[in-house]
Amino acid sequence: MTAEPEEVVDAELMDDDRLPTARTETAPTRPLVDRHTILVPGEPLPTEADQPTYTERDLYVSEKTGERLKNKSKPKNTSRTYDNQRDLFRRWCEQEGRVHRPCTTATYVEYVATLIEQGRAPNAISVAMSAIRTWMPDDKKPGTTEARGMLNEYKKEWNKRVGVKKAPAITDDMIRAMVATCDPGHPIGIRDRAVLLLGRGALNRRSELADLTIGNVTVESDGVALWFTSSKTDQEAKGEETFIPAWDDPDIDPVHATRAWLDTLHQLGVHDGAFLRALTREGRLQSRIRATDRGDHVTGDAINYWVRDRAKRAGIKSWEKITAHGLRRGGAQAIADANGDPTGQGRWKKGSAVVKREYLDRASNRRDNPWLKLARPQPPEKAGSDDADP
Repeated sequence: MTAEPEEVVDAELMDDDRLPTARTETAPTRPLVDRHTILVPGEPLPTEADQPTYTERDLYVSEKTGERLKNKSKPKNTSRTYDNQRDLFRRWCEQEGRVHRPCTTATYVEYVATLIEQGRAPNAISVAMSAIRTWMPDDKKPGTTEARGMLNEYKKEWNKRVGVKKAPAITDDMIRAMVATCDPGHPIGIRDRAVLLLGRGALNRRSELADLTIGNVTVESDGVALWFTSSKTDQEAKGEETFIPAWDDPDIDPVHATRAWLDTLHQLGVHDGAFLRALTREGRLQSRIRATDRGDHVTGDAINYWVRDRAKRAGIKSWEKITAHGLRRGGAQAIADANGDPTGQGRWKKGSAVVKREYLDRASNRRDNPWLKLARPQPPEKAGSDDADP
């Protein structure tokens, strides 16, 4: 039996280590579009293939940049408060077996309800809510509708039960009495007098006073100019100047008080840096070896203590309720009572609802109160005056 010839197939001989690469099937690239995509005629759909390939180099920042990011757009006091609130939330989540970051809306709502049950002040709860929500990634923030609704209802209960507590306004008579307790021959008395008159004149927040540097203060013949590098309403740190005019009365003249304190600082060997300094009882500079990260700058709490101490020495009723904020409230009210608008002087936002409600409306209501016509009747017009018709 004759064998059939084998079929010959054309082929190329290859070395084993040089085999051709096997062809793989590639998945089609998906288009990257959403409801916000805008394309012009003839423009191709963007796809995943058009996206760059990122490496670790594109994702990491330096340690120095990381430190800046921790405190971005917020004063140090705010950052510390937010850090504390976030830590409390994290610990609560651990106890409850919940994920703290990013948290769900349910976890967020439950935590707010817990704070309400604990009887926390509405403002404190609002701060906690803001601290937690801003802590979350932009695309994973919890919803606020339910939590905010609960808080609004709680505010009504709180106001009925506790009422709204406000720092007493420091009036003209009170400021004079407090200034009178400041010894003009002792550094502490000179400093406290400057604090009282500048705080009232510029309607300062206590943090703004505490952050002032000597370079921020300019004494002129007709007043004192304070430069605030940033404030609660100037988070971008554009800076703003506030001018306090001189007063004819030397007892409450901010020019004299500021100049006296600057002279005292020079005598203590201080020519730059923090404007307000901590002093010993003897009037020497207090050691700042164990100071906080504020360095030579005092804290807002220290300024509160100085103001309250002056109220106590002046024998002011309920002095223990007095705070540095009373300088701001008292000054703003005095301006409003004189038909002025304290908005610019106090660096409130233009059209501030707080200024309108707390100062302008209050002054208007008292000035135009209809009972005044009965409480202070005008003398009757004289009959038969020379201008009367015959």
